[in-house]
Amino acid sequence: MRFAAFVFIWLTASIGFSCQTSTEQTSTETDAPTVETKTATEEETDKPVILFFGNSLTAGYGLDPSEAFSAVIERKLDSLGLTYQVVNAGLSGETTASGNTRLDWVLERQPVDIFVLELGANDGLRGISPEETHKNLNAMIDKVQETYPEAQIILSGMMVPPNMGSEYAAEFQKIFPKVAENQEVALIPFLLEGVAGEPELNLPDGIHPTAEGHQIVANIVWEVLHPLLEKDS
Repeated sequence: MRFAAFVFIWLTASIGFSCQTSTEQTSTETDAPTVETKTATEEETDKPVILFFGNSLTAGYGLDPSEAFSAVIERKLDSLGLTYQVVNAGLSGETTASGNTRLDWVLERQPVDIFVLELGANDGLRGISPEETHKNLNAMIDKVQETYPEAQIILSGMMVPPNMGSEYAAEFQKIFPKVAENQEVALIPFLLEGVAGEPELNLPDGIHPTAEGHQIVANIVWEVLHPLLEKDS
């Protein structure tokens, strides 16, 4: 990963952005919570569910929903004959605090067998304290474990550039492995490995991956997800 380029792009793009433009974020966050679902057939209701819960990175901001990394993974599952229902519960502009609130609504309506938690990037762009992000991630994992004790959980790690100071960036990066270790859940070290800082793999905003970038993200997620599918079967 070209980290220097990654830092520069995030420094110049993060003003007015929290994983999307500030105007778009305001309009999105005032909407009622949504989960991208379709009317399930009887066959689908019998399938174990993989729920992707995150922000605009999960939602596939700027792309057709079929190009988001969760949809790429869904097609891979189908091609391998693995019977899972994939639910994309990504919401642009989401922080760990708003995600913690929205999660109650989602868990009431959506069974979960594997839960992929991708939140924290917007906390970093806003300079939210690592302690607050740590607390919210723990709270969300606790809620999933309490509601669906048998569910397997994956936490997606994130990094931020040192525009808030190198100390903040270093502390932020430590949040995710610390939570994963304490909660004994699987960890994706850095969701955007090989994508962040690569202009050809990101939209013009320099933050959100292109369709090709989502293909790479899907492969990164798959490396951690696939072993859990074997345990779940």
